[in-house]
Amino acid sequence: MSSVLQPATPGQDHQAPPAAGIYRPVSSHLAIAPPVSVVIPAMNEAENLPYVFKTLPGWVHEVVLVDGNSTDDTIAVARALWPGVKVVEQRGRGKGDALITGFGACTGDIIVMVDADGSADGNEIVSYVCALVSGADFAKGSRFANGGGTDDMTFVRRLGNRALCAVVNRKFGARYTDLCYGYNAFWRHCLDRIDLDCTGFEVETLMNIRVVKAGLRVQEIPSHEYLRIHGVSNLRAVRDGLRVLRVILRERSNRRALRRRGRHRSPMLDSVLDPALDPVAGEIS
Repeated sequence: MSSVLQPATPGQDHQAPPAAGIYRPVSSHLAIAPPVSVVIPAMNEAENLPYVFKTLPGWVHEVVLVDGNSTDDTIAVARALWPGVKVVEQRGRGKGDALITGFGACTGDIIVMVDADGSADGNEIVSYVCALVSGADFAKGSRFANGGGTDDMTFVRRLGNRALCAVVNRKFGARYTDLCYGYNAFWRHCLDRIDLDCTGFEVETLMNIRVVKAGLRVQEIPSHEYLRIHGVSNLRAVRDGLRVLRVILRERSNRRALRRRGRHRSPMLDSVLDPALDPVAGEIS
């Protein structure tokens, strides 16, 4: 059973519910108004896309395929499977760069991240969307929450993920059960709060850390990760684990720097930044 992991900051404003308009039927007893965009970063995934698109619900607003300079028929297959697919060419390199590119092309109020290797079940999207429309800002997939699972994790990767997750929970006050998983969904306005600047695989960890630092409401969604259907993963446990650790340490250092800056800032500087704090300015106004 999922639970809210990060309480909202008191007085924090969240995106208001959309005005009545087009409602998309999700099931016989559920309909939603917010348009949902699905972002799929892909490079040479033509053989896997039929499995990915087969599970995507028909009620999603748009599918954004970010093509990382594929040399196979990835784009042609995507267009044949989903005629309205929005294809965006990736200019840079890395999964983070692909996701940031895809996010920029989305027009929906809700954005869902789905891998192109067939490991994610698109039927789970409804659980993510339900969490968001029920009040969460960020719906985070977890393979280790009650009801989740994985068919594609070695002992070394499982151990590394657990250790890194424990570090993030301790250092940033999170309560995650999974850290390095790319099946997530969020309201588009969250992008303004987390300011992504990471081009590699570790972008998922960066997002998980920054939503907590921003005080956004996070809800874990139990998810099952399946084996990649075709091809070979570019994931390397040790190399990518070290990159994730560097992101954690960098974010922790940034947090400490901000705290030190706040402690050493002079009252005069505060009054310049915010005239309301200057008693003289207050008397004049």
